[in-house]
Amino acid sequence: MIPSREPCAGPTCLTCSDAAVEVTVTRLLEAGMALVDTGAGPAEEVSVALVDARVGDVVLVHAGEAIAVSRRGADR
Repeated sequence: MIPSREPCAGPTCLTCSDAAVEVTVTRLLEAGMALVDTGAGPAEEVSVALVDARVGDVVLVHAGEAIAVSRRGADR
């Protein structure tokens, strides 16, 4: 049985959509998490557990999970 879910609050659900966005890693946190700059407001916390990301890297994020490193930071 699939557990019931709350409906999405906005017009598009990030988890259900095929959208992914590029963000810049600003700080690595514990447990495979990172703070990122989205360019659209305050920093957000996302998982970087699936990628080898470092501060300054631009990562592609879908549903709160980094799925690829699109550009390496200048110090790499």
